[in-house]
Amino acid sequence: MTIRVLLADDQALLRSAFRILVDSEADMEVVGEAADGARAVELARAERPDVVLMDIRMPGTDGLAATRAITADPALSGVRIVMLTTFEVDEYVVQSLRAGASGFLGKGAEPEELLGAIRIAHAGEALLSPAATKGLIATFLAQGARDDGAGAAGEDVRARSERLAALTAREREVLVLVAGGLSNDEIGRRLDVSPLTVKTHVNRTMAKLGARDRAQLVVTAYESGLVRPRVE
Repeated sequence: MTIRVLLADDQALLRSAFRILVDSEADMEVVGEAADGARAVELARAERPDVVLMDIRMPGTDGLAATRAITADPALSGVRIVMLTTFEVDEYVVQSLRAGASGFLGKGAEPEELLGAIRIAHAGEALLSPAATKGLIATFLAQGARDDGAGAAGEDVRARSERLAALTAREREVLVLVAGGLSNDEIGRRLDVSPLTVKTHVNRTMAKLGARDRAQLVVTAYESGLVRPRVE
């Protein structure tokens, strides 16, 4: 299966470099390029890419607004978004994760890291840059949840918390381990079950919580208070 990739970045030179890199892979192809967020949303709806490489800061409609528009469209539920940023941990990164992005990567990443990020996002895994520690991400997520304690965003957080009640004890246990950054194999070893069984629990948990992928499970786990942030 060929992974269809959409490039969204206001720097034409960078888009060209990404296109050459992506198109050089046998299992990937670039299906479109956008210089701003509004065009990225248009192309996402027209081309239905598997993965969007989305720059956070673009003129006009930025990557954050574009991510919200794409993840809010039911017709684009299969689209995964990897945010590209110069600064690997800032408030925009956290807002992107909460808006529905599968993860983020620094623009200074090595080519193999970028290609790996595309494959990881396409597989539905959570992608957090190695340069961003889990503790720091958790802290930002928790702060964001506190800041959004009222209004529509606050209502969404409360709705997520209420949906936790639908999870079985094992599903809650798996959710905590997913939020800790463990893979299916690692969770399986921790719980003494097969990776396939873990995958089943993860899929059921995503369905019950309305999560697009594992990254959204991580966000929900922290925002609902099921997992508390730790600062190393």
